[in-house]
Amino acid sequence: MSINEHLTEFAGLPVVEFLSPEIEGERLLNAQYRARRAGQPIPDRLEPDERYAAALAAPDTAAWRLRVVVDAEEPFGQHLARFLAEVDTAKVTALIVGCWGESYEDTAQEPRDLLIAQADRFPALRSLFLGEFVMEEAEISWIRQTDVTPLLAAFPRLEEFVVRGGSGLEFPAIRHGALRRLTVQTGGLPRGPVAGITASELPALEHLELWFGVEDYGGTTTVDDLAPLLAGERFPALRSLGLRNSPWGDDLVRALAGAPVLERVRVLDLSGNVLTDAGGEVLATAPAFRTLDRLVIRYHFLTEAMEERLRAALPGVDLHLSERQEPEVYKDRTYYYPEVTE
Repeated sequence: MSINEHLTEFAGLPVVEFLSPEIEGERLLNAQYRARRAGQPIPDRLEPDERYAAALAAPDTAAWRLRVVVDAEEPFGQHLARFLAEVDTAKVTALIVGCWGESYEDTAQEPRDLLIAQADRFPALRSLFLGEFVMEEAEISWIRQTDVTPLLAAFPRLEEFVVRGGSGLEFPAIRHGALRRLTVQTGGLPRGPVAGITASELPALEHLELWFGVEDYGGTTTVDDLAPLLAGERFPALRSLGLRNSPWGDDLVRALAGAPVLERVRVLDLSGNVLTDAGGEVLATAPAFRTLDRLVIRYHFLTEAMEERLRAALPGVDLHLSERQEPEVYKDRTYYYPEVTE
């Protein structure tokens, strides 16, 4: 998932944005900009959106995005109320909650509580994304989150939950019998939510993805905090694990090398970590990584020679290596930064 652009697909469905006058104004400006760049006639209005009309007619064929434009006349609560009035939400299976206001003023508590109050209007909801701000709306570290577990309690049939933003994020230990996919994207992940997640009872969980970030943006999680997860006693259905964008990637792979959790995980995503040749050597030599079906390492600090060593050492693994980085050197000091830090 990219944090620079709005999703075009979620939960296997095309994303359709619930419109407001401000969003339609944005769309017109974007269409005018594209026409100007292409040397085409500049439109003064938008043509009817057939895809939008089709989604209104069959709400289960789209993942719906709700968001407001900052300083718009329509606040998030009013936007949601119109959505409930204009869309047959009993058929909505996937919902994205994007920008709900000024990131430095407004927290996720209001949209969370509004959704909980209307939970009975979404009986078919199976996938939910809370906090899909893109970079032009807010840096990932500016998004002010809240305790998100009441949402899971309000939607006991939810199968996929994505939350973006670590500031103020809380995730006390819970039990949820249906959740299959959990993704937490942050520029700095506090250890509290990690402790809650790893202590939760999620018997159906197949995919877990955590973005750790850095201490400057609230990232207090360490490799030691992952011990309950790596021990492999939690999440019996877990098959896909993403441990991403940490500054301690080499220590992470050392911990994973002897971790019982890899006995059941088939897909491992280590993208965005500060992973150097020291960690690469562990990946190349530890037997635990040879049993994976797929290993993804996008954005890393491995040398080209280490990339080749990994390909030779893991012939039976579907290995995805991309976006090699170079460390920054300043005044004879070398600095390594994970992918998402702001």
